[in-house]
Amino acid sequence: MAQARFRALSVLVVVLPLALAALTCLVLPIYVIRPFRHQGATELSVALFVTRIAPAVSLACAIGAVAVLIFFWRRVQGWGVRTLAIFALLGAVASAWLTRINVYELMFHHLDRPEFTAADRAHVDSGDMVIAIRVNGERRAYPIREIAYHHVVNDRVGGVPVVATY
Repeated sequence: MAQARFRALSVLVVVLPLALAALTCLVLPIYVIRPFRHQGATELSVALFVTRIAPAVSLACAIGAVAVLIFFWRRVQGWGVRTLAIFALLGAVASAWLTRINVYELMFHHLDRPEFTAADRAHVDSGDMVIAIRVNGERRAYPIREIAYHHVVNDRVGGVPVVATY
């Protein structure tokens, strides 16, 4: 009986931290880099580092969790431990998959064909900030409020391709 409890605890002691590590690889960069939030230099550096290593680390965590469950499955009695281990495994696998998706590209769609209107007819408040550009005599102004949603505006100004962003 004591040996069965030890095996059950062994599974949870290994699988739960692997699942938490995989989940951290997913959640930490999203939390730190989210829009309209101040980021300190150190935390941003950490988040960008985690973003780079997240696919490999989360995949290793998911593979490790699968291996542990395969090894211990028949040795562990009780559906409570098995159910918790399966949920942890699903969290690790889902995190490994989701770290490969750029959530910011899903949330913020870049603007490829912006539409412009004359300055006197534009709906821009006098206090609104804009990014202004003039190339080969052609002028454009990109309202920061619009760029804040799209983050990237691809355009051609004066026959030259430009990207407005901040």
